Amino acid sequence: MRRAFKLELKEARAMAAAALRKSEEIGVLETVCITDEGGFPLVLERMDRARVTGPQIAWNKAFTAAGHKRSTHLFNQPPNGPALPGNEAFGIQLSFDGRFAVFVGGFPIVVDDEVVGGVGLSGGTGEQDTACGLAALEALRTLLAPENHRVLVQADIKK
Repeated sequence: MRRAFKLELKEARAMAAAALRKSEEIGVLETVCITDEGGFPLVLERMDRARVTGPQIAWNKAFTAAGHKRSTHLFNQPPNGPALPGNEAFGIQLSFDGRFAVFVGGFPIVVDDEVVGGVGLSGGTGEQDTACGLAALEALRTLLAPENHRVLVQADIKK
């Protein structure tokens, strides 16, 4: 047996709030989803006037990042992205009834080297979604710093 960290609602809400603040700062209408380690939503928020497709896409990205323990864009990053044609995971996006997202905007939440959840963004460009995702991860790092937990804050995460 081993002990495991569990992302709680307080942390998930802080992350979502930071992502939405960043989206307002950069002028993009986003949807953010924070999931637990199993890819199930703890927080799912869509900004007013954001796309109606955003909640499902953000959840899919967070689900994929948490469950597969890697940033979603790494699946399609040339030349060795596993979901690229001819590579070992080509077609993986059809898994889980199409919920597997293989494009930018999903990041695993890594605390003390363990994946404890995922964050997914939908609504902006890849660069905008990434900026909002990093803001969410940075908020968690700040929140957990007094307890000396290490939170990975970077775009390219593969655990």
